[in-house]
Amino acid sequence: MTTEFAPPHDSQPISERDPATVAPGGAGAAPTWRRVLAQGAFETRTLFRNGEQLLVTLFLPALLLVGMAQVEAFEIETNGAARIDVVTPGVLALAVMSSAFASQAIATAFDRRNGVLRMLATTPLGRSGLLAGKIVAVLAVEAVQLIVLSTLGLVLGWRPDPAGIPGAILAVVLGAAAFAGLALFLAGTLRAEAVIAVANLVLVVLAVAGGILVPVTQLPGPLADIAPWLPSGALGEAMRGSLLDGSFPGAAFAVLAAWTVVFSWGAVRLFRWRD
Repeated sequence: MTTEFAPPHDSQPISERDPATVAPGGAGAAPTWRRVLAQGAFETRTLFRNGEQLLVTLFLPALLLVGMAQVEAFEIETNGAARIDVVTPGVLALAVMSSAFASQAIATAFDRRNGVLRMLATTPLGRSGLLAGKIVAVLAVEAVQLIVLSTLGLVLGWRPDPAGIPGAILAVVLGAAAFAGLALFLAGTLRAEAVIAVANLVLVVLAVAGGILVPVTQLPGPLADIAPWLPSGALGEAMRGSLLDGSFPGAAFAVLAAWTVVFSWGAVRLFRWRD
């Protein structure tokens, strides 16, 4: 005989309840930051134990980096810069998007369908804690991604502008938060099977036509005007602007920050614990 977990049915949001009313024995819950870090650590361990996730987050971006840097069939205008210097920031941006978005959306959608999130709903973690924990996990995974891919880029001759490293780190944090928010928004509002289709479709479209791998000015027709306003285009331009010449592309950072707020709000407010 199995026991099904379900969230309490009173009207008060879980994240606003007194932790002592939901913690075992009424002893009170751990501080919010500790709950978030614990959830983030669990999510990180789960991601690194999944062979498919390692393939998507590490091996495929590494192959793409080598291919785009070495194979002339990938037509990229460098405007006098070294090819590897243009390619590497785009691949790093794509790695951020892929690990924060598609993998998180699909994993969370199936956790929701299988009842895992219903169990979390009975704890003091709450919706905002779940979102924050997943962002912590995404940042941990992306730290490994960035170290591996940056090392590979340096071996291939990449020479980033040191003055742009703080801006690139800010772009990574905002990009991770924005795409993790979008992932949770989809996972919390659609059925798991629909999330697979939508997440993969969005990922492919943004990777090919969203201005993340190549500068938005090189996109054809109206895409060059639309891409800078997309989270993918903003992330790609923020990374390239920071690492190519050490600049601070304020417009790209503003767009990325706006999408972070919108997606995070949608995930926290509209996420449903039940499928």
